[in-house]
Amino acid sequence: MTSEHFDETIVALMERIPFHVFTVELNTGQRIEIDHSRALIVREGVAVFLGPGGVPHLFDHESVNQVIVAPANTDA
Repeated sequence: MTSEHFDETIVALMERIPFHVFTVELNTGQRIEIDHSRALIVREGVAVFLGPGGVPHLFDHESVNQVIVAPANTDA
């Protein structure tokens, strides 16, 4: 995924009204459930998500396998 496509995709999902939970699946198979739009920062192909309990998740456009427009616990 290019840096530009990554930014466009993630920002579009962050800005949906109303916001809906979505999932970022990394190349390792790890899934990060984005549960709040204001807990995510995206810039130049890099994202930082502050998960529940204040746990930070850092990922970039090269580490993403797919973006799933559904919560992590579903097989959308």
